[in-house]
Amino acid sequence: MENIKNIIFDYGNVIFTIDFKRAQEAFSNLGIKDVTAFFAHKAHNSLFDDFETAAISPAEFRAGIRQAAENNDLTDEEIDAAWNSLLIGTPPQNHDVLRQVKQKYRTFLLSNNNEIHYNWITAYLQTTFELENLDNYFEKAYFSQHMKLRKPHTAIFEQVICENSLNPAETLFIDDSPQHIEGARKAGLHTLLMTEPAERLGEFLKQHGII
Repeated sequence: MENIKNIIFDYGNVIFTIDFKRAQEAFSNLGIKDVTAFFAHKAHNSLFDDFETAAISPAEFRAGIRQAAENNDLTDEEIDAAWNSLLIGTPPQNHDVLRQVKQKYRTFLLSNNNEIHYNWITAYLQTTFELENLDNYFEKAYFSQHMKLRKPHTAIFEQVICENSLNPAETLFIDDSPQHIEGARKAGLHTLLMTEPAERLGEFLKQHGII
């Protein structure tokens, strides 16, 4: 891709596979009604936005789930299991793909995340790949709960641009969510909407001339 020197990757369903339907089913099993309005790929209850920006704690998030399910007897473990059911894992070849991309571009990660998922993913990377973190694959990894900002708001993109002295005209953002793509465009970034499953990341990047 001509003139691109920097790439900012989303994590979920770009590098790491997630399944919203599994989480919807798990939340439904907890007793939450109209679960597709409560939690979905393109829209969800404000509880999730608040958790992803650390506006509420894990305890407050779990309390919100209990309220939505109208069941105060749900345990922390039951709630965490339902919430973490979203997380599938990283296709092993994607780490090699990221290494390849990093040889040619400055690369960054920008993920809407939260403390419960972050802790699960950290443990998963350690046990499955013997990785302490993702530092070997990116110049820097950004997570919404640490920044107290989330995509698609322009401010989160502008912070990454500013902190790393990136030229938006030379920077590509890759995400699977159209609303996040729109936020990146407002920040002046080039964008690619990920239209393949995460296990096809390498093929997707080749198709668009990135590797």
